[in-house]
Amino acid sequence: EIDEEAVLKYDEIPGFPRSTAVGHTGQLVCGRLRGVPVITMEGRFHVYEGYPAWQTTLPVRVMLAPGAQVLVVSNAAGAVNPNLPVGDVMAIEDHINLMGANPLIGPTNDKPGDRFPGRGRPYDPALIERALQIARQENFICHRGVYVALSGPNYETRAEYRFVRTMGGDVVGMSTVPEVIVARQLGLRVLALSTVTNVCRPDAPTRTDGDEVVAAAAAAEHKLRTIVLGIARSERL
Repeated sequence: EIDEEAVLKYDEIPGFPRSTAVGHTGQLVCGRLRGVPVITMEGRFHVYEGYPAWQTTLPVRVMLAPGAQVLVVSNAAGAVNPNLPVGDVMAIEDHINLMGANPLIGPTNDKPGDRFPGRGRPYDPALIERALQIARQENFICHRGVYVALSGPNYETRAEYRFVRTMGGDVVGMSTVPEVIVARQLGLRVLALSTVTNVCRPDAPTRTDGDEVVAAAAAAEHKLRTIVLGIARSERL
C-alpha cells in the first residue's frame, strides 16, 4: 500500500543492527501511505537477539529526525486472557516491562528527551479510540488491554503464564515496550497493536512454534492493515 520513494537495507544504514528474527526482512521502506509520509520498518530488533535496549530503539530516534509525529507499532503476542482468541487484534492501553532492560539506561542527551520521563499514559487514548472505531466500522473485533514484555527468546513456563495473568496482563510478548519508551521520551504519539498468535493455557499446555506464530500473524494481517490505513487517513485530515 506504500508508494515507495526509497528502500534501505538495514546493513546499509550506519549504526543499525541486523534483524535476525523469523519473518523479519530487515529494511526501511520510505514513502507515502494514503498521502501521509511514512517510514516503515520491515522487521525490528529484539533484546533477545543480543542487542542492548538502546540499540534496538535506534530506529525510533532516526524516524524523529525527518519529522515523525506518530509511531504505530505492531507485534505478535500470546494471550494469557482466555477471552482473546487466535487471530484477534488488541490495542495496547498500557504495558508492564519485565524485560530487565530499559533503553534509557546509560549516557543520555536531554534534547529532545527528558532524562526521567513520566509515563502515566504511554499509549495515545485518541489513537486507541480511533482504532476501536475503525474495527467496529469494518465489522471485526479489536480488544484493548495490557501487554507484558519479557526478554525471551524462550516461551514462558506455565508458572510464568499464571504470574503474568495474575499481575494484570492480557497478552505477553518480547518486543514493543523499548520502542514505546523511547517514542514517548521523544514526544511521539503512540498506537500499539498486538495480534494474538497463540493462547497460553497453563493448565492444558500446547507446544508453541515460531513458524506457527508467523502464520497466525499473517492470517490476521488484513485487520492490522485496515486499522493502520484508517489511522493514516485520519492523520491526513
